[in-house]
Amino acid sequence: MTDASDDARRHAPSTLRVRLDLAYDGAAFSGWAAQPGLRTVEGVLTAALSTVLRVPVRLTVAGRTDAGVHAAAQVAHLDVPVEAWRALPGRSDRTPAQALATRLAGVLARRALAGPRGAADVVITGARVVPDGFDARFSALRRRYAYRIADAVSPHDPLRRGHVLWVRGRLDVEAMEESAAPLLGEHDFLSYCRPRAGATTIRTLSGLTWRRESGPGGDAGLVVLSATADAFCHSMVRSLVGAGLAVGRGSRPPAWPGELLTGHSREVAAPVAPPHGLILEAVDYPDDDDLAGRAVRARRLRRPPAGGAAAIRGGDCC
Repeated sequence: MTDASDDARRHAPSTLRVRLDLAYDGAAFSGWAAQPGLRTVEGVLTAALSTVLRVPVRLTVAGRTDAGVHAAAQVAHLDVPVEAWRALPGRSDRTPAQALATRLAGVLARRALAGPRGAADVVITGARVVPDGFDARFSALRRRYAYRIADAVSPHDPLRRGHVLWVRGRLDVEAMEESAAPLLGEHDFLSYCRPRAGATTIRTLSGLTWRRESGPGGDAGLVVLSATADAFCHSMVRSLVGAGLAVGRGSRPPAWPGELLTGHSREVAAPVAPPHGLILEAVDYPDDDDLAGRAVRARRLRRPPAGGAAAIRGGDCC
């Protein structure tokens, strides 16, 4: 016979799912996804995690940002062996989550490129155990990006030049805002995406706004695009910016971005804005009891409009 404690040990999970919240400056990275011979966020973070945990790790991310794109609120998850998780604090009185965040901070700072000594270009802002049903990519309800532009009447702050696009002339923000309305809702964004094998270009854009911030003393501030969707495909946000800029500069009418959308063409596609003005600002998730259900629903095949390409699985990018 076996007692209850033996039975519990036999059925105890061998791994724990850990959520990481992180931020990074994308300037020195060739995007999120690991690539041989290139410095990427995934590559740097995976190497740091393997060093701290002393086991190989595999990361799943909410949004695979392109080269040069920044993140203020990225989310990833990994599965950690229970023994490795419990060993993290060592002899300290820290929790495993606190120990992981602290030790990662030291490793990432040592491996940073450029910047002040000891300042990392990837920072872990939170680490915690989550339910097994949590999936950083497929459990996400929506992602929100912002793109910031300084035009002729905006302040040109040299300290922010790596995160703000500088353009000549004054942008017509009202025309840009008008041009955004036809893009809202579920559409095939082929004209705004660079297709990837196995990924659909159908997305649901729930928010797209252009606005001008207030500058110091009531002066005109930066022009900001805020874009929210269930997911974004490759270069989608930067293409939305590129179309909006064409309208704001007066080279295209406000109806043009909508015409591009309905054209469903890569031959006549939206221009792509530079990456450095783009920041992933938020990823939203449902309550814990709906995490697994949301992930299942997001994995389902998305059906294209009538006459479109065959249905293929969705991806997440910018």
